[in-house]
Amino acid sequence: MSPRSRQKTVLVTGEDVIAELIAEGFDALQLDVASEESIAACHTEVQDRTGGRLDILVNNAGRIHISPATDLSIPDVRANFDTNVFGIMAMVKAFADDLIAAQGLIINISSCAAVTPYMFASVYCASNGAIASYSRTLRQELRPFGVRVMVVVAGTVKSRIAEKPQPSLSPGSLYAKMSDLYERYVHLSQEEGATDTDAFAEELVGNALKPEGWLFGRSDWLWCGGMSRKIWLALRLSGEWVIDWQTWKMFGLEKLQRLVEDERIANDAKRD
Repeated sequence: MSPRSRQKTVLVTGEDVIAELIAEGFDALQLDVASEESIAACHTEVQDRTGGRLDILVNNAGRIHISPATDLSIPDVRANFDTNVFGIMAMVKAFADDLIAAQGLIINISSCAAVTPYMFASVYCASNGAIASYSRTLRQELRPFGVRVMVVVAGTVKSRIAEKPQPSLSPGSLYAKMSDLYERYVHLSQEEGATDTDAFAEELVGNALKPEGWLFGRSDWLWCGGMSRKIWLALRLSGEWVIDWQTWKMFGLEKLQRLVEDERIANDAKRD
């Protein structure tokens, strides 16, 4: 989506893609949401350009960590939450006065991972769940000041989130028996059915710029991206058991259960 496609001034931030963003015509600023110093410097720069008024703040810091829950590296877990959760909280704190001055909108990008058991991504699921819970309360706290909070529950979207190398299964992992399937899960979000990035951005921007209104106005919760509406419908009509059953089938957990049971039977036979 062009930064001028809707005649709005757009300031784009990033940690390490600044040159690319500038080349595409964006007004880009350096930002590491895990660094208080970087956030403060970015805030000062934005204030200089906007006069202390910010209409929309989009928090889209996304760091994924693929690992079975029983194999987690706790330092990596902390780094994930520093970016995905604490970074968003720090950005809201830094820009709150600017948003209040403009009676603006905060858009926090969460994920369907917040409400689904995405295998081997428990940390990513937990951080997105935290974003949703935080935003729910933030919305009420800022409502008296005229600031709205929108949560985007994103489905699969074509992006670079899966490009970062992820650790392979350790030989002693409980899931070593299904290492071939584990490797596929790392890139699952980018497989067939992922929404094109521009289409996702257009839908998000279109909703963000809607006027307030009970029926046809701007959504507080926007479900968009591949599989998002199917997940929303399944949760509303059938509850979590449908999602659990689909996950069980899609991720081959029945196969793993059979392998575990066969191994247990074999070990029992050896002891006898």
